[in-house]
Formats: sequence, structure tokens, C-alpha cells
Amino acid sequence: MNKTCIALTLVLLAGPALAQKKAVEKNFNPKEAIHHFTFLASDELMGRDPIRPEIELAEKYIAEQLKKYGASQIPGATGYFQEIPFRVSSPPKTGTVTLADQQFTQGEDLLVLDGLAMKGDYSLVDIGFGLEEDFEGKDLSGKILISNVGAPNRFSPADLFALGREKLVRAKQAGAIGLIERFNIPSVPWQLVSNFLNRTTLGIDQGESSNLPYIWIKDMDNSLRDKLSEGKLTRTALEIEGKTNRSITGKNIVGWIEGTDPELKDEFVMLSAHYDHVGVGTPDQTGDSIYNGARDNAVGTVAVINAAKYFAKNPPKRSILLALWTAEEKGLLGSAYFADNPLVPLNKIIYNLNIDNGGYNDTSVITVIGLGRTSVDAEIESAVSEFGLEAIPDPSPEQGLYDRSDNVNFAKKGIPAPTFSLGFQAFDDEIQKYYHKPGDEVDNFDLEYAVKYWKSYILSAERVANWDQKPVWKAGDKYEDVSKKLYGDQ
Repeated sequence: MNKTCIALTLVLLAGPALAQKKAVEKNFNPKEAIHHFTFLASDELMGRDPIRPEIELAEKYIAEQLKKYGASQIPGATGYFQEIPFRVSSPPKTGTVTLADQQFTQGEDLLVLDGLAMKGDYSLVDIGFGLEEDFEGKDLSGKILISNVGAPNRFSPADLFALGREKLVRAKQAGAIGLIERFNIPSVPWQLVSNFLNRTTLGIDQGESSNLPYIWIKDMDNSLRDKLSEGKLTRTALEIEGKTNRSITGKNIVGWIEGTDPELKDEFVMLSAHYDHVGVGTPDQTGDSIYNGARDNAVGTVAVINAAKYFAKNPPKRSILLALWTAEEKGLLGSAYFADNPLVPLNKIIYNLNIDNGGYNDTSVITVIGLGRTSVDAEIESAVSEFGLEAIPDPSPEQGLYDRSDNVNFAKKGIPAPTFSLGFQAFDDEIQKYYHKPGDEVDNFDLEYAVKYWKSYILSAERVANWDQKPVWKAGDKYEDVSKKLYGDQ
């Protein structure tokens, strides 16, 4: 092939890509996007805590934008909402568990996470990890169960809470009256867990199983462990007083845009971000106690809102599923509920480009948590490069970020699902300066970088939604097998 033919080929290949970028630029209104950003991270919303009433302002605002920009409602939703039955559980006034001669006390080495008040002396049964097989053949009626947290090779925060909910359901079905889990994860300090959970918590209401006392205790000493394993520890005394619970309705915000290809429009690319944050907390040195969450994750919410606007005017070949999750900060609850109660069949969702953020320390890059794990890497890398940025993989795998964001709830179902994050080269002091701090505000955000980030997200999503291949996990990825089960021979 001569040089003229090569040059012509490159021009022809670059043409559609250039046209896509120009379309994103033409349809993007920076002033409008920054207005969304400023409102969602304003003091008026009081940190977007899903337990506080101000969350309704965020819910209504985001749903109004989806409607205004032309996204359609999903059949089965309540308007633009997927309603979620939540249960708010406050710590008890007093809580103790006695095992042999050792007493565990609420807030010190014990956390009552859910359930009703309870007082008495009860039979105790060890059920290992509390997996289905651990319940088989055991008489558990009227007894307190004790297990390890999590399950073998499943110790991420999302796993701990999800598995705990599963164990509670099994416990209730078996006639048990309470569940104690031993928190024995050396990599996670108990004090960190206690500080986070010794306060009002939110969970999915599971009916009567939510009434069972659900307790975490700091790992036992060796003598207690030996007595339990030898069958010499068979009773426990519980005293839980002043426990309060109430029901509220949470809302995921959802919509969709139909694709243009007669065949590919039955496949969905899901664009998602969590819109909640941590609310109001300990004041900083300036006296500010509102945790505005500009980086985490108002900036991601605005990305999905702008994607709705763009794709409603420029629908791609595949359909676009728009999802703004609630209660991510409470244990990835909103996305977990959708994953278990999908409004679109999961095997029709071929990709999830999720957004979550802690902050940024490099405005020349986009950090894609999960880059290198799916077949779509090149499409995202090329889209990001159109705006002068570089897509890089997770530089801090020790943080376990992939398993701490909503994308993991869909990866576990088999859906290829990376997280499109602000650029960081390390989870360093610059990130910690704003991460879950009152100082995380729009006023100290590089807005030029925000605009590049939003545009890069839209173009990345468009490349995937128009791609002539179906995204898959790389060979050998831990989610490859479950993905094959989900999609079959599609």
C-alpha cells in the first residue's frame, strides 16, 4: 500500500471518531453542568445523607433533569424512581454479650447492627461461616448463632454486609433468634469498624429477619476460640436495651434511552454513579460540619446527568440505561438492591461504566478502576485521549477500591463493570485532604478538569455503546465464569 492510500485510510478511520468528539463538544454546556454540580454539592442538601430529609431535594432534582433532557421511564419503576424498603437502626442505649467469663460491650468490642431489644440466657451454636451447608442438619430453633464474618475469600466491605443479610435470612428460616459474627479480619482495624458503625445505620428491610439481633464482636481470644471449637461454649447471655428501628423508602433514580440499531438496541450500556454522601459530621478546624461530597460523588452524578442529555439527542446503537444509586456510603445498598431486583434483565446489560470518586491529584489522567480487566480498554483509552487525557489503571490496589464501589455488585453478577474515576496516581495526602471531609466542595475543584472529565465519560460511553463487539472479561478474570453463565452463548 502506498503512502497516499495509508493516509486516506487513516483519515477515513479517524472521521467517525472526530465527528463523535465534535458532537460531544457541541452538545455540552459547561455553565449548565457546573450549575448542576454546585447545587448537588451545596450546603442546602446537607451532605446528601439518605437518612436525612434533604436527600429528597437531590432525588427530585436529579429525576427532573432526566425528564427534562428526554430520558424515558423504565417499566416497573415509579416514575424515575426504583423505591427501596430501607430500615434505619440506631445503636442501643446498652448492649452486652457474655461468653464464658468474657463480656463484650457496645461501642467497645461489640456492635449491635440491627434487630430488636433482647435480654436473657440462650443456647449458642457455632455455624462456621454461616453458609448454606453450615446450616444443614443442625437444630437451631430458639438458639443464638455465632459465625465468622464474610466467607472464604469474600471479605470486602460489600461482601460482609451482603453475606450478613443472607445469614440473617437463613437464621430466621432455621428458627434461630439471633446472630453474632466474629470480626476477625486482621487487615481491617476493629477501631475503624467501630467508629464507622457505632452510629445510626441503614440497611435493606428484610421483614421479620431484620428483627433478629445482628451483632458483631471483636475477635475472641484463644481460650474462647478453643472452648467454642471444642463444644464447651454452648450458652451466651445477651442484654440489649434501648434499640430503635424505623422504616423509610430509599430511591434509586433510573431512566433509559433507546438505541438505534434494530438488533443492538436490545442490549444496554448502564451508566451509573451514586448520588448520596455522608451527610453532617464532626466539624473541621473552620467549624464546617457539612460533608458536601463534590468529589464523592456529585461530580459523578453530573456526568450521568450530562450523559442523559447527550444521548437523548444522539442515541447510539445500543440502548443506554441511566442509574443514580442511593446509599452507596451505607454499604453499596442501592446498587445491590437493583442487582437483586433488576428493572432490566441483567443479561441484557452488557456493560456498566460506573463512577465513584475519592478525589484527584493528577489532572492529566483518568483513573479507571478495572482497566486491564475487560475487552473495552482500547475504546475508553482512545475516547479519553481525545480530550488530552490518559486513562490509567488503579495505582492503589491495596485500597481494594474495585470492591468498595457500586460496580462490584454488577461484576459479581457477571457484567463487565469498571469505575471511571478522577485522576489519581496514589491514594495519598492530597486525596485524604478531601475524602469524606467537610472541605470536599466545588469551590476548590478544578472546573476545567471537571469539564474534560464529563466529556471524556460521555465519549467513552458512546464508544462502548457503538462498538461492533460485545464487551467481555479478559480470560482468567475472577468474574469470567459467572459472566459466561449470565450471558450464555450470546
